[in-house]
Amino acid sequence: MRPRPHPVRRTLALLASALTLAALAALATQQAPAHAARATAAPQLSRQAFGDRWRMLWEDHIAWTRMAIVDFAAGLPSLPATEARLLRNQADIGNAIAPFYGQDAGRELTRLLRGHIVIAVRVLSAASAGDSTGLARAQRDWYANANGLAAFLGTANPRSWPTPAVRAMLHDHLALTTQEAVAQLTGKWSASVAAYDRIHRQALEMADMFADGIARQFPQRFRA
Repeated sequence: MRPRPHPVRRTLALLASALTLAALAALATQQAPAHAARATAAPQLSRQAFGDRWRMLWEDHIAWTRMAIVDFAAGLPSLPATEARLLRNQADIGNAIAPFYGQDAGRELTRLLRGHIVIAVRVLSAASAGDSTGLARAQRDWYANANGLAAFLGTANPRSWPTPAVRAMLHDHLALTTQEAVAQLTGKWSASVAAYDRIHRQALEMADMFADGIARQFPQRFRA
């Protein structure tokens, strides 16, 4: 397989990181009193089961992102079906947030995540076509949205998700996904698999951080 142009390697990493960056952006848009009211009225959840659910969501994220990278790199006809499944993961994440922040917040989170996928399509299309102007414009849109997300999360849950720590974790994810995409695009199959293994471990750390943060923010909603 002939490697694609270098810009594609960068844009695939952006595609993978955008989902991670966007996944909890709607948290900060709700009012704290409403949080407390919903949390008090709702039944208690098992922290173990809640954590497992978040791990599954992020494992879905990295697995279907990898499938998209593989399909895209090889030009496979399965790419549309893979993208559809990846989009479904965005609704799953929105539904996981809704019990804590309301149905409107869940729908808004899903909308934001799908919006990021639309930008990703613009980035990939421009890179594949060699459209440097369109690529630069799409990347500016990505960065404009992404740069505020770490601070947004820090505002939503400053004790559990301090902005510098979240930013560092997301940057790690970006670097690992870049390694995976570059290896896949250049036919270095063993390196691609090894990169995915590292992404898997790091994604579980992210899932735990998000699940633990919600449990600490809403302790009355959880039992041991």
